[in-house]
Amino acid sequence: MKVVVGTNILFSALLSSCSKYRDLLFDDTLKIYSPNFVFLEIFRHKEKILKCTKESEAAVYEFLGSILKRVIFIKEDLISEENFMKAFSMCREIDEADTPFVALALELDAYLLSGDEKLKKTLLEKGFKKFFQNLP
Repeated sequence: MKVVVGTNILFSALLSSCSKYRDLLFDDTLKIYSPNFVFLEIFRHKEKILKCTKESEAAVYEFLGSILKRVIFIKEDLISEENFMKAFSMCREIDEADTPFVALALELDAYLLSGDEKLKKTLLEKGFKKFFQNLP
């Protein structure tokens, strides 16, 4: 099953070894995808992640390396303009920054995993229903 994960999911997994998302990211029955810019976001906020986590810096970097090997990062320019515009029209009222995640989910016909309840509610209202819900 294909699942597109949002930045908040990856950050949550990095911040806590007890995060419910850690096991999910390494579930072999799932193919995990994310837009390329998430890779940059992780590095942009690495100091904040290190400050907020209870893990050692070495443990965070080790886990980050594991994530980078596991997640399939897709360049945004590989997403069709049609799916990007469709996603933009769904996301613009909430947060345009979510557009690449929704567009990638549309492009791959994948499930979207996001911790943003406001985004989910809005997307449901606009007809997007492919959310990954299989969490412990």
